[in-house]
Amino acid sequence: MKEKIVLAYSGGLDTSIIVPWLKENYDFEVIAACMDVGQGDDMKEIEAKAINSGAAKVYIADLKEEFVTEYLFKAIKAEVLYEGKYLLGTSLARPSMAKKLVEIAHMEGAKYICHGCTGKGNDQVRFEVGIASFDPEIKIIAPWRIWDIKSREEAIDYAEARNIKLTVSKEKIYSRDKNLWHLSHEGGDLEHLSNEHKRNMYQMVTPPELAKDEPSYVEIYFEKGVPVKLNGQKISPVKLIETLNEIGGENGIGVIDILENRLVGMKSRGVYETPAGTVLYAAHRELEYATVEKETLHYKRLLAEKYGELIYNGLWFTTLREAMDAFIEITQKNVTGSVKLKLYKGNIMVAGVESAYALYDEGISSFGTSELYNQKDSAGFINLFALPYKIQAMVDKKNR
Repeated sequence: MKEKIVLAYSGGLDTSIIVPWLKENYDFEVIAACMDVGQGDDMKEIEAKAINSGAAKVYIADLKEEFVTEYLFKAIKAEVLYEGKYLLGTSLARPSMAKKLVEIAHMEGAKYICHGCTGKGNDQVRFEVGIASFDPEIKIIAPWRIWDIKSREEAIDYAEARNIKLTVSKEKIYSRDKNLWHLSHEGGDLEHLSNEHKRNMYQMVTPPELAKDEPSYVEIYFEKGVPVKLNGQKISPVKLIETLNEIGGENGIGVIDILENRLVGMKSRGVYETPAGTVLYAAHRELEYATVEKETLHYKRLLAEKYGELIYNGLWFTTLREAMDAFIEITQKNVTGSVKLKLYKGNIMVAGVESAYALYDEGISSFGTSELYNQKDSAGFINLFALPYKIQAMVDKKNR
């Protein structure tokens, strides 16, 4: 009886050629696992493609709801970014996919899992650390670290020689990863830093200079940091992201061009489209400004940087990430209310914040009088606040 191997199958260039490659080089029964995280593919078509490529069986796993509620909502509450820019679209999808791969392997009695990640990328780490976190005995096969194919051009040649239908060509060479949260573009002319990226690569966002001339207003209501209403109406988690992708995209919101530090040591350039995420982060940030006190807010920003590194580095299933989430959950207890945003040609402007938990008090913050704040008290405060610097100045003067 043949050993079984579960292949993380997307139907793209890499996984399309991996099925025949596995059959040519190993005596495996290939089980294709197609995971729907909102990439917009026709799963029936991908299933047929996997079978035609030689897969013995295909699993279609709809992970969209889990992706939003268990991963994206946590990211929104923490407002995690990698290196101050990247909203971690690819990184956030990998943990749920790794978990599902292990579940399918256990159902099939497979001892092997295969992925199409390159030996230069971050995803190989994310998948393999995630898989090991659930079953350290499963063996990994990563063809890009083994086979003689050295480039995407050679991969295309391999596919064409076996009559495998592709959606890429040597002329249209970008490596893309799409899900409900984002679309990434890498490779091709982006590998030359002197090149301005081409606006015609966008698929989710209208270039700001071509966006419509009228602004769009969106009002997002959060409950304890989680977005639950859009423009006054309750909305499902997946529909919320899909709708804000459309609204943000048509207003030119959510494109970054980043030269990032990969986990494996090199720098890599990518263009990322994340319209809904950009809008939701902006709204959540404004609500936190209103409802979270200073020291907690400032410390949370420091923690978010480390949180972003953990996600980027594939360390989702760790005690540290769980501990960070426990801290973040406490910070979100009063992050409830509505934020209205004005979206216009790539810009996001605040158009109003309402919350019963707002710490802003007009009576205290205005220039008028207040029972809680006597302006005369500030003189004593300043004297004490400045005391260390006065002492330093005195010592400096004495020793001149």
